[in-house]
Amino acid sequence: MARVTVWNEYRHERESDVVADVYPEGIHAVVADALREGGHEVRTATLDEGPEHGLTEAVLDDTDVLVWWGHAAHDEVCDAVVDRVHERVLNGTGLIALHSAHYSKIFRRLMGTSCSLKWREAAERERLWTIEPGHPIAEGIGEYVELAETEMYGERFDVPAPDTLVFTSWFEGGEVFRSGCCYRRGSGRVFYFRPGHETYPIYHDEDVRQVLRNAVEWAAPGDGPAPEFGNSEPVADIDTSDDRTVH
Repeated sequence: MARVTVWNEYRHERESDVVADVYPEGIHAVVADALREGGHEVRTATLDEGPEHGLTEAVLDDTDVLVWWGHAAHDEVCDAVVDRVHERVLNGTGLIALHSAHYSKIFRRLMGTSCSLKWREAAERERLWTIEPGHPIAEGIGEYVELAETEMYGERFDVPAPDTLVFTSWFEGGEVFRSGCCYRRGSGRVFYFRPGHETYPIYHDEDVRQVLRNAVEWAAPGDGPAPEFGNSEPVADIDTSDDRTVH
């Protein structure tokens, strides 16, 4: 099983009674519980947990997959921490960006785009359609997941075309959205998963929790050989006497 760090701003839950009623111990606590149910080793970290937001070198050294939830305080995340996480992802750490983490510094850095979208808060119904049922992230999930009350995210979603699109959402108001996007960045795997607005009990839904567990397993680093870069000795015997180089 994977070593997971669940990161959360943990602001809404402390400032809003509406959010606290849904997530009294914080969104990170509910997500962490879902992952522990899958046998993963889970710790949590939050925005106000010191100047490094709980994401120290030591924590990241002990992290296979980083799960990120952010919304209202993206700009407060220290750029040095973003640099640190970015380097880790390129070197193989998995990243799962949840809901409004599409606007997080780290996700936008990895995508290289604005990651903008349409949105509406109207407690409307969503059908999250499984369009790649054979993908590991969709294991155990039916043809669609129905969520009674959600925040709408609508196209256009300004992200690069995903390597694989696992889920597409339809909303009661008529919009559609690419809600389960898989990417590879360097040696790391990145999954964006849309459901998860703070005022609705999305992360209590068992299908959503199963997707999170599946996503962690998919994003965790594998046991394959580590890539090597830079000047390289030949694999086969060749004449290396030519010294025409400016390096």
